[in-house]
Amino acid sequence: MDTSLQKLRTQLGLSGRPVVAVQGLGFVGAAMAVVTAAARTPAGQPCFDVIGVDLDTPQGRERVRCIANGIFPFASPDPKITDALSAAHRCGNLVATTDAAAFRLANIAVVDVHLDLSPASDEASSVEFGAFEAAIRTLGRELPAGALVVVETTVPPGTCANVVAPALKHELRQRKMPEDSILLAHSYERVMPGPDYFDSIVNFWRVYAGHTAAAADACELFLSRIVNTRKYPLRRLASTTASETAKVLENSYRAANIAFIEEWGRFAEAVGVDLFEVLSAVRDRPTHNNIRQPGFGVGGYCLTKDPLFALAASRKFLPNSKLDFPFSKMAIAVNRKMPVVNVERIEQFTGSLAGKTVIMLGVAYRSEVDDTRNAPAEQFYRELARRGAHVVCHDPFVRHWKELNIDLIENLPDPADADIVAFTVPHKAYCNLDVLAWLHGSKPFIYDCDDILSDQKRAELRASGLIVESTGRGVGL
Repeated sequence: MDTSLQKLRTQLGLSGRPVVAVQGLGFVGAAMAVVTAAARTPAGQPCFDVIGVDLDTPQGRERVRCIANGIFPFASPDPKITDALSAAHRCGNLVATTDAAAFRLANIAVVDVHLDLSPASDEASSVEFGAFEAAIRTLGRELPAGALVVVETTVPPGTCANVVAPALKHELRQRKMPEDSILLAHSYERVMPGPDYFDSIVNFWRVYAGHTAAAADACELFLSRIVNTRKYPLRRLASTTASETAKVLENSYRAANIAFIEEWGRFAEAVGVDLFEVLSAVRDRPTHNNIRQPGFGVGGYCLTKDPLFALAASRKFLPNSKLDFPFSKMAIAVNRKMPVVNVERIEQFTGSLAGKTVIMLGVAYRSEVDDTRNAPAEQFYRELARRGAHVVCHDPFVRHWKELNIDLIENLPDPADADIVAFTVPHKAYCNLDVLAWLHGSKPFIYDCDDILSDQKRAELRASGLIVESTGRGVGL
């Protein structure tokens, strides 16, 4: 055994526990590694030894360094995640590495690597399988016989059957091992970074399926040690393609729901009603209680692309199919326009934005996270700048906005010279902000992009002489 593997064995203490390797330490993989290390037997002992594995890149090395030092690699307001990582660090049952040979120690490998649409394809005519398939082939080359692979990555339906299984079999043949030496299952994640980061894995419903019955059984046994199945029973589906479809469908439904409400937001603004009030009334009907609301836009890694994965699957795996998914494509298009719609409405109230100073409160893609991937704030910022505005950004969780290469100040900006203040992300810090005290007599135009200011707060601001308007509400509401 080489030196690096021996070092990992020594770090894990040769406990004899099953070893779980998590491939990819991004927002999902890092949390999955911590949660898996936190799983306990009825006697209170760790169920698993866990190895987090990432690429040998600057980003991967930094994530490995954080995990190895008991530091969660992403900003999180959830103490359960940080406490669980500290406990695993003390216990010694969670380590991290960039050495792919670590998979040789694993009984179970959880795949949490990205799978992206081609940047040049708005209609998902191609999917970038290269890096994903390379990650799978690594597992096929390194995992021991009898290991279980659980794919958590969101993929076009049919990926496990048509890409993952053949890649594993190819590598096993190269090793002169039986093609069924490694078990394959799919169980998609529903991880939600933020205050419920930990519970979105442990205390939440889970879907799974196996490429074979034996793989499904093995996946069920693994998940049952992590998920609180007494309150959240596991749901087994008939095939990995069915499980893949479930994830893509639920995200497509949510994206379409959000896009649908956007047109009603514009209608409410035009006819002078408060759509949030209307939606509260609609939600009283139990069959409609999950209706979405107008807002700032859709961001993050999932809803911005997942609705196109069924189209991608039909083109990749069903070459003669004429399926087109018009609603899913339309949802993506509508949601992409939402930040610009907010800019346009601000300009309707304030006139030309050229030369105006805009304070933008929030750049993350959702509240209580530091994740700026595909954040609608980016398009909002670029559109303001395109129209000649000077934009000052703040976010309580973000110090450097990577996509725009902008450093953000830690404290709230001085509003003295601001013409416009746009509340863009419903971070608690903004929802609870004493706006009048912060403004200290300044009188900028206030625009609420995402129902961040309460009815009472909007009334107080108006009573002080400020003009306050909102997405999804008629003028002065």
